Amino acid sequence: MVRLMGAALAALLAAGAAQAAGVTEADIANDATMTNQVVTNGMGRHLQRYSPLETLNKSNVKNLFPAWAFSLGGEKQRGQETQPLVHDGLMFITGSYSRLYAIDVATGKEVWQYDARLPEGILPCCDVVNRGAALYGDKIYFGTLDARIVALNAKTGDVVWRKEIADYKAGYSYTAAPMIVDGLVITGNSGGEFGIVGEVQARDAETGELVWTRPVIEGHMGTLNGQPSTMTGTLNATWPGDMWKTGGGATWLGGSYDADTDTIVFGAGNPAPWNSWLRNAGTPTEGNAGDNLYAASRIGIDPKTGEIKWHFQTTPREGWDYDGVNEVVAYADREGNKRFATADRNGFFYVLNREDGKFVRGFPFVKDISWASGLDENGRPIYVEENRPGDPTAAADGAKGETIFAAPSFLGGKNWMPMAFSQKTGNFYVPSNEWGMDIWNEPITYKKGAAYLGAGFTIKPLYEDHIGSLKAVDPDTGSIVWEYKNDAPLWGGVMTTAGGLVFFGTPEGEFLALDDETGEVLWSFQTGSGIVGQPVTWEQDGEQYVSVISGWGGAVPLWGGEVAKKVNYLNQGGTLWTFKLPKQLAKVE
Repeated sequence: MVRLMGAALAALLAAGAAQAAGVTEADIANDATMTNQVVTNGMGRHLQRYSPLETLNKSNVKNLFPAWAFSLGGEKQRGQETQPLVHDGLMFITGSYSRLYAIDVATGKEVWQYDARLPEGILPCCDVVNRGAALYGDKIYFGTLDARIVALNAKTGDVVWRKEIADYKAGYSYTAAPMIVDGLVITGNSGGEFGIVGEVQARDAETGELVWTRPVIEGHMGTLNGQPSTMTGTLNATWPGDMWKTGGGATWLGGSYDADTDTIVFGAGNPAPWNSWLRNAGTPTEGNAGDNLYAASRIGIDPKTGEIKWHFQTTPREGWDYDGVNEVVAYADREGNKRFATADRNGFFYVLNREDGKFVRGFPFVKDISWASGLDENGRPIYVEENRPGDPTAAADGAKGETIFAAPSFLGGKNWMPMAFSQKTGNFYVPSNEWGMDIWNEPITYKKGAAYLGAGFTIKPLYEDHIGSLKAVDPDTGSIVWEYKNDAPLWGGVMTTAGGLVFFGTPEGEFLALDDETGEVLWSFQTGSGIVGQPVTWEQDGEQYVSVISGWGGAVPLWGGEVAKKVNYLNQGGTLWTFKLPKQLAKVE
């Protein structure tokens, strides 16, 4: 359903007539350096979330003030995790329950709104969020909770095409921002708690027709141009029996693209079920026989064919729901080496070689990791086996395995919320959480559309004074340069700028700018609801703007156990805040 706002729409149609081509591949490829637009999720397909703008800086950020605010309205005020896009006079945001808005970027007035007609029986595991859209040509693309991808005319909101990614009745959904690479719309899928199979799909951006598919669990067949292509991995190499058929590995966070190596990089989530004893016939295995590839992995994919180039598994034989989807950021280190970086749910930060995904180094970025004592020379975890949830079949009643305490919790040292890399400091700014969990395994059998966990859990804080921790991480040494502690868990994205600023928000509603070198708070604004969205910045008429959405929700209130009780006073919301630094206040004497 599209709602049009006539006068604003007419004006923008007239203004945009000269730009009928819309967003080009060159616009997308250069998004990280073009300061008058934001046309990709991650402010560049490398996902650095770094702006070269320095008009707004440490000296004048105190003069940043609200330019306008936009309410998503209605009663659909659940978690708002979107990243705004800005192009040709319009800002685009997605909202909870699969909504998409076009807003006049100069005034904050709505131009059009699209509401997906969601069927009864959708099965989103972790709130009804949406993390953003993608622009290409004259269209905008976004995913819906019933596991569909929709292409709309970016000027009018009219539906151009709508395609099914997977069967929502089997537990599939879609919440990530799509990615555009050379005229292809690249998507993953969600639903890892339902025994689905993770997959990456590429579609023709103009027609929506499938070009290739790549399942990420071994034994499943990929396709190319409508025909079977190659099998993922080798059947039964790391999965026993038929467990691979419902093996999980949801690719729910979306991917990045490294132009230097022409590689798409996706993360594959937790294997299904969580109960690792059931997946691997009850005992630890030799070599990699029980690793359950390619779940809990980062995977390099050829964007033209969907063939897997390389993989790196962060948590083989995963048994704590440490997943593996966290974003992979392409960057150059201080010596000019081309690297990938990823901060995993399991609490370790990994640096990989960009050519082949090989392990370069890894180190903890959260405290008190209990499930592993470290990483070996290949980046494989050194397990503390007694801190694996116990085997239910070894229990007297067979109903529940031994409960253990593990840190971090299954919501991770870092979850979906994206980190940022500063080309100025060479550091990453990582939104992390310090928490643990009681976890135990239970018997489980697969049933279509039903939860497929085989585990129970309770999340607990580790410290009295904080859960959330924004950390400045040196990827070359593994040192924590500084830390900003927050009472509630951090669940939103981070952005950094050439002006020496780090922007992020808290569940308590504060939108903050910190000094990138010291972590000192330089500016803050209370938005009225918890921030779990992703900030962006751009330049317009010689002035620098910053936007972020406010609206508390996501997985923490739903899954957080004792932590959820700690933050149950926080109000929901749905407001897009846009701030600017006026020209007359940009120069500080």
